[in-house]
Amino acid sequence: MMTKVDDIQKLTQEAAALLKDMVAVPSPSFHEAEVCSLICRWLSEKGIGHERIGNNIVAERIIDSSRPTFMLCAHIDTVEASLDYSFDPYRPDYPVAAKVVSNLADIECNENDIVAGLGSNDDGASAVAMIAVYRHFIKKAAEDSCPNVVLVLTCEEERSGKGGMTGLWGKRLCRRDERITGCTPIDYAIVGEPTGMRAAIAERGLLVIDARAYGVSGHAARNEGKNALYIALEDIDRLRHHTFEKVSPIMGKVSINVTQIYAGSAHNVIPDQCDFVIDIRPTEQYTNEEILRELQYICKSDLIPRNLSNLSSATEPDSPLIEAAEDLGIDTFSSPTTSDWMRITCDAVKMGPGESSRSHRKDEYVLVEEIHKGIKTYIKYINHIIK
Repeated sequence: MMTKVDDIQKLTQEAAALLKDMVAVPSPSFHEAEVCSLICRWLSEKGIGHERIGNNIVAERIIDSSRPTFMLCAHIDTVEASLDYSFDPYRPDYPVAAKVVSNLADIECNENDIVAGLGSNDDGASAVAMIAVYRHFIKKAAEDSCPNVVLVLTCEEERSGKGGMTGLWGKRLCRRDERITGCTPIDYAIVGEPTGMRAAIAERGLLVIDARAYGVSGHAARNEGKNALYIALEDIDRLRHHTFEKVSPIMGKVSINVTQIYAGSAHNVIPDQCDFVIDIRPTEQYTNEEILRELQYICKSDLIPRNLSNLSSATEPDSPLIEAAEDLGIDTFSSPTTSDWMRITCDAVKMGPGESSRSHRKDEYVLVEEIHKGIKTYIKYINHIIK
């Protein structure tokens, strides 16, 4: 008879094999159809019922609606591959990849210890670990203490597309007290992202602003016109020294950085227009609209937001999600990066195998042991909450 340890090990091996297959299929945001089909076929082969919604996958086992429902959510899209990979980002030469990982991680690593390639760490490791956890719990569905579990694998996360979680939440899934017809009510969510299985209990939002300063063109030799570049620089200086009054007890201050600037057509022409980009990482103390109004008040340039819906997120202060992390010795932290968490309204944490520092860069990888630890930790974490 298979022991519990053997069962988790088998789930880990199958998860790692699935992840290797996923890595071999390019799946940048808005082009996830093929990898979505691959995962759907795999789930069907394992006898796991699921629903495909666009390029999203939803599987659920609701045993008793009076019990808490946990959503396990990870994304299946990737960023574009970096050009300086040491190995093929889609079909790694594993002996080469193992040597690269050994150097990067300062560990002895062989080809059986890793899954390498684009999307392996962000966010494939969380996706396959969560599939494994879902399989674990649906086997235990007859037990009185077993929770309701919903597995959600989303597309377009890396580009904040409308076809991913934005299109699912409020239409197919919702917070329990929202009582939306046709939606599965969710009590708690674990958003899978590479955190080293630490639990993020807050994450900053994202507000990107396109700013434009207007001047009057003229000949530089005659000092004619009104230099839009100088107007922009004055605004940038104001932004650089601006501080928001309210400080988050979890995340600290709102972060503001000017990251791009464009102006001028020739060396001897005073520019009549200067464009610059502001990257803002909000906290839960402000809405994006409030931040926009405050900054527009101090700037002469016109400020145009790209998207006002990328909100900051925080776990409820008295949440059992935080209590369980503390009881199990899981470190908690505030995350500087965004995720699908900002698109849902139920109580949540962000936690997954792998490390954020490996994301969006060359030679991406995840250790099979990290996937194994992720599966075990997710199961222990959920069990602790429902005990």
